[in-house]
Amino acid sequence: MLTTQLQVRTGGDEVVVDLTRRCADFVSGRGDGLLHVFVPHATAGIAIIETGAGSDDDLLAALADLLPADDRWQHAHGSRGHGRSHVMPALVPPYATVPVDGGRLALGTWQSICLVDLNVDNAERTVRLDLLPG
Repeated sequence: MLTTQLQVRTGGDEVVVDLTRRCADFVSGRGDGLLHVFVPHATAGIAIIETGAGSDDDLLAALADLLPADDRWQHAHGSRGHGRSHVMPALVPPYATVPVDGGRLALGTWQSICLVDLNVDNAERTVRLDLLPG
């Protein structure tokens, strides 16, 4: 298994960060296999979605509707509504696995691999990439 870690600065805003290029660079020229993308944080997730056409903003809006940033959460430290960030990985899991064919990600035309982060209290994220050769 080949492994690397990406450091991603998410800042103080809720974000969807496209990791596709960095994932593609990691698997480039490495044959066939499976790329497993994992974010080892309790408040972030990995999504495979279309970006750049509003879907990333739509995802954040949908999560805001489902998980409001208010005071309803039992997990209540940090910024207002922080507990929702701990619930989000049940909806947007902290991992995704993508086939790799001939050193290329086997994504659909409009699919991107994205980090989803609602936690405005943690501006730095680590994303682990593991390539399991075929």
